[in-house]
Order: sequence, then C-alpha cells, then structure tokens
Amino acid sequence: MPVENLLGHEGEGFKVAMSALDNGRYTVAAGAVGLIRACLEASLYYARERKTFGVDLGRHQLVKRMIALMAQRGEMARLLVYRAGWMKNQGLRNTRETSLAKWTACDAAFEAASDAVQIHGAYGYSDEYNVERYMRNAKGAVIYEGTREVHMLMQADYALGYRSDKPLRCELPAYDAERWQAETGNW
Repeated sequence: MPVENLLGHEGEGFKVAMSALDNGRYTVAAGAVGLIRACLEASLYYARERKTFGVDLGRHQLVKRMIALMAQRGEMARLLVYRAGWMKNQGLRNTRETSLAKWTACDAAFEAASDAVQIHGAYGYSDEYNVERYMRNAKGAVIYEGTREVHMLMQADYALGYRSDKPLRCELPAYDAERWQAETGNW
C-alpha cells in the first residue's frame, strides 16, 4: 500500500478502527432517541383514541405507567446524547460518554418499543401500526456497535477505575459552524 494511503501511523490500524466506533455508537444512540419518541407518539395517539371499558385506554394506570416511563427514559437518553454530542463538537474525547449514551438510549428504545406493542395489544404485532417495526429496529440498535453487555462492562470498568481513556494522538478539531457553512454552503 502506498504511504499516502495510510491512515495514522504504521501499526495503529486497530486504534484507528476503534476510534471510529465512537462515531457509530453516537449515531446509533441518536437514532434510538428518535425511536423512543416515535414509540411515545404512537402510544399517546393510540391511548387517546382506543376505548376500553368506556374510557380512553390512556386512563388506565398501567398504560399511564408505560407512557410515563417512555417519556422519562426518552428525556434521559436525549440528554446523554446531547452531552456526548457537545463533547464531540468541542473536539473532546467522548468514548465514555458516547458508550453510556448508546447503552442507555438503546435499552430505553427497546423498552419503549416493547411497551408500545403492549399498549397496542394484538394490533401491536400487526403491520397496521408502526410499533411492530419499532420493536424490530430497537432490537437491532441494542446489538450493533457493541451490545448492551459490552457497554455495561465498559461503564463498570470506568466506574471502578480499571479503564480510562488516553489522550488521542491526533486531537479532534472542534466544530466550527461558520467554517462549515462557508465550506459547504449549508446551514
């Protein structure tokens, strides 16, 4: 391979590949936040429209509980993704924060999808409603870019002090909105 095609220095291939995981994990986490929102919106609509025992389905305590947990977990996941995104935009190392955001958001998305299917009852398994697709998508997000178990172990190692991130050899540049707009013409 020609030297001009080399990313990083010779022998750093694994480090370069692993550094790309933060970007993929961040994207999966952000998508999971959107998935939680979609589950919540579908569940809110259905719970207000569907009547059981003469009242809105949403009037039942267990349905309220599922909806409340979707809202709570969605906010927590969103804030963790925003925190990791802010760090990325500052050019800061964000492996720990991105891992936590990915783990939290993907688990929350799977729980939200499971509850959305349950709220929809038998319709939750049919393709008449999007929640069955949300369930499949949520399971995929839990698995790729590191399973929940991988992220759980990473977070335990950070908490126990067994893992710490070394500074990057090449620091990431901070996001510069004006420069990006000037170079791309987008805003």
